[in-house]
Amino acid sequence: MFTGIVEKTATVAGVADGPGFRRLALNPADLRPGQSVAVNGCCLTVAEVTPGTAVFEVVKETLDKTNLGTLCAGDLVNVERPLKIGDRFDGHFVQGHVDGRANLVEIASDSGEWKLTLEAPFALAKYIVPKGSVTLDGVSLTVVAVRGNVFEVALIPTTLNITTLGKKSIGWPFNLETDILSKTVISWLERQNHPEPA
Repeated sequence: MFTGIVEKTATVAGVADGPGFRRLALNPADLRPGQSVAVNGCCLTVAEVTPGTAVFEVVKETLDKTNLGTLCAGDLVNVERPLKIGDRFDGHFVQGHVDGRANLVEIASDSGEWKLTLEAPFALAKYIVPKGSVTLDGVSLTVVAVRGNVFEVALIPTTLNITTLGKKSIGWPFNLETDILSKTVISWLERQNHPEPA
């Protein structure tokens, strides 16, 4: 379980394709094999640690659903270690299970505030509500407005400085995880209104 409060960015040290997976090497420190880490919002397991790098093996399902398959050596990613029991909870409940990609369609900057406009897959739009939470590339954000499957988020200077969100260009496919509470409530209501035949 994560909070969407990114600790730092890390540099992709290298990528290598294997049979049905991709090895992704990052340069964070203080990691050990078996640990879970959110990389651009995707919960990954440290497969190997070498001097200066941590290596993750990313399976096809994750590559198909996220932007991890587009990463190249030198790219920056957002990194967060999982929440510890007793830690301060500053973001929202984030599983690290990316639902899909939300494409960046507009960037607006006014009086020091940045707003990003994104287009979500239609199947996920019902889980995105004004003043609700979403996670974009691992960053916990509040939804400012929603129009159909298009939504806006605002970025404060701290978010711009600590994460990669302000460095992305139009068309970037952000990893989108919708709020687990919205998904749970809406899925339950849908099952009540349309029960499966016995």
